[in-house]
Amino acid sequence: MPTTDEAFIDVTDLTKTFRVRRRTGWLRRTTSEVRAVDGVSFRLRRGEMAGFIGPNGAGKSTTIKMLTGILTPSGGRLRVAGTDPWRERTRLVRRIGVVFGQRTTLWWDLPLRDSYRLVRRMYRIPRDRFEENLARCVELLELDGLLDVPVRQLSLGQRMRGDITAALLHDPDVLYLDEPTIGLDVLSKARVREFLLRLNAERGTTVLLTTHDLSDIEYLCERVVVIDHGRLLYDGALAGLHEAGRSERTLVVDLERELPPIEGIPGARTVRTQGPRQWLAFPASASAAPLVARIAADYPLVDLSVREPDIEDVIARMYGG
Repeated sequence: MPTTDEAFIDVTDLTKTFRVRRRTGWLRRTTSEVRAVDGVSFRLRRGEMAGFIGPNGAGKSTTIKMLTGILTPSGGRLRVAGTDPWRERTRLVRRIGVVFGQRTTLWWDLPLRDSYRLVRRMYRIPRDRFEENLARCVELLELDGLLDVPVRQLSLGQRMRGDITAALLHDPDVLYLDEPTIGLDVLSKARVREFLLRLNAERGTTVLLTTHDLSDIEYLCERVVVIDHGRLLYDGALAGLHEAGRSERTLVVDLERELPPIEGIPGARTVRTQGPRQWLAFPASASAAPLVARIAADYPLVDLSVREPDIEDVIARMYGG
């Protein structure tokens, strides 16, 4: 966990502008500038886990690419682990790990074991350190029995755990995760979450998590950085985000039989009914336990589930406010 107030990732007035050419006629083209990132500033301490969220097209991926040195900033100041990502990319790459949920860094036709051996040579990882890190990841991410399976034959959850292992073999100080649990089943998602918590607690790895799944953020992060249209919208605790956006969770209730809409429960309102199923909205910052207890005591309850708010809805409400 963080032990110092010194910024390990320091982003100040970061901007990125792209020149876009558009066709306006048969032989005519116009060139315009699009500012994908517009004056974003935030700081992360060493060992901190933060969620970096926003709707599609908000500028998250562009920011991550500048943090990793793939893109050159158009303006502002950027330091990661004491280095300039673009000017010192070779030096920085040994200190960061990157996982993109929809793209793999593994070799498609090779078994996991061979992919990891190639990673070892690329990063020049000492054999003892490599074997120790690999054994640890295999145990915690339950990859035993999969090391000799070609990547193309792995399920999405297995491949994702394989990608996370590849990103950690060289002991990076910073781990960037872009949708690491997208499409995963419940068990695979739980394994990944528990592993990341343990990694952060034991190794002090700084984690910047980009996701549309707010349950990932709630489970892993105490802090959230939100951007939209390239601008910083919010930087603080997740509870504060819900309060700023007046976001709501949904309790889906299945009753034994069709009944009138549930009413009279403070802080909750029925927003939809369909036969014996009812949907109740309540503040995302509130606990679901009192609401569940009240319904279980007063109604013939069969089953229920809680649905988290979409980040797009939270941000839309923030703009509306």
